[in-house]
Amino acid sequence: MKRKITCIICPKGCEIEADNTSGELVISGYACTRGKRYAETEVTCPMRTLTTTVRLPNGRMLPVRTDSPIPKSMLFECMNRVAEIKLEPVRYAVGDIIKRDICGTGANLISSSSWDPVAGI
Repeated sequence: MKRKITCIICPKGCEIEADNTSGELVISGYACTRGKRYAETEVTCPMRTLTTTVRLPNGRMLPVRTDSPIPKSMLFECMNRVAEIKLEPVRYAVGDIIKRDICGTGANLISSSSWDPVAGI
């Protein structure tokens, strides 16, 4: 099966073709090895950074994200786990770990923003 992929690694946006019709993955159209690796991963095990929010005790939302990409196939499972998180009314800073190793992916869910319960921001 042939598949066209637009590389997102750099601003060039190479149109890469991945061909697996012969049973062997052949990648063409890339300008650098990073683009080739991106296309290989996108075809064999696509990865994404999960970006979402978690409800704070005051009802506001705290932006969070994974600190490394997770398998695309696990996004909904991780989102269900995120929905179960109950945050404590403590200060959160950018980069604070909210949930370690979410769903066994090896990625931590971290805060993308700060919140201080005393200041309310």
